[in-house]
Amino acid sequence: MRRLPSIRSAIAEEVRGLFREEGQGASVYDGPGLFAEGAVIRDVHGDVMTMMIGGIAALFLQMLHPLALAGVWDHSNFRQDMQGRLRRTARFIATTTYGDLAQAEAAIHKVRQIHGYVTGTLPDGTPYRADDPRLLGWVHITEAVSFLDAYIRYREPMMSRARQDAYFDQIADINTRLGAVDLPRSRRAAMAYMRDYRTELRRDERTEAAAQALLRYRPQRRSLGPMQSLSVQAGIDLMPGWARRMHGLSVSALAKPLLRTGALGATHTLRWALAAP
Repeated sequence: MRRLPSIRSAIAEEVRGLFREEGQGASVYDGPGLFAEGAVIRDVHGDVMTMMIGGIAALFLQMLHPLALAGVWDHSNFRQDMQGRLRRTARFIATTTYGDLAQAEAAIHKVRQIHGYVTGTLPDGTPYRADDPRLLGWVHITEAVSFLDAYIRYREPMMSRARQDAYFDQIADINTRLGAVDLPRSRRAAMAYMRDYRTELRRDERTEAAAQALLRYRPQRRSLGPMQSLSVQAGIDLMPGWARRMHGLSVSALAKPLLRTGALGATHTLRWALAAP
């Protein structure tokens, strides 16, 4: 029994280290932010394992849009530094969800500035801009649906439609500030909004390379490798069937119960560890 506190602390430190830059301390958020205590978005974004699973599903979905993929393909080294990209995304979500108003607005302003420089053309000559409201909308809906669906599957399976609608309404506030327009603010509207993008999606050589980079990614902390592998498989399982088929990915019917049981166990373990003072 004496070893339990040290095991708990070790797990917590390993996971926190995954999202922290070298030499960086814990973030301090003080004062009112975009969302009050008790907001459903704070519940959803505070569950680490379901956010990892949802984040993986969102990345697989995002790379199916050639214009959305082009921005990160041409202007980042995500294939060589997947952990850095995941870390920056996690920090932005944490700051805009839990930070005070000044911190949240500063994070949003920084991302908008970066988006302004991300422009280019596809190999076929089609132009793209990262600040295009249409592309911002695709990134938004993939994250919103994936984060929430992972939370429902592994944390709150009986989540009311009212709470789900509230989540879509709240996360839309963040991405509207980033420049997206006319975002859905309910579950029903979100499903229709995502369907509207289907004709723009495709799988090509870039999509395959990006997917392989995500499938091969392993954290620098080797102890987190099994958790990352579990997150990737659970993220694939979480995606809509049409998206799995486009990627040529699947989870067998025999493996699915074991996968979901393992992911559920991991979410409980991380909650236990991260609840430690």
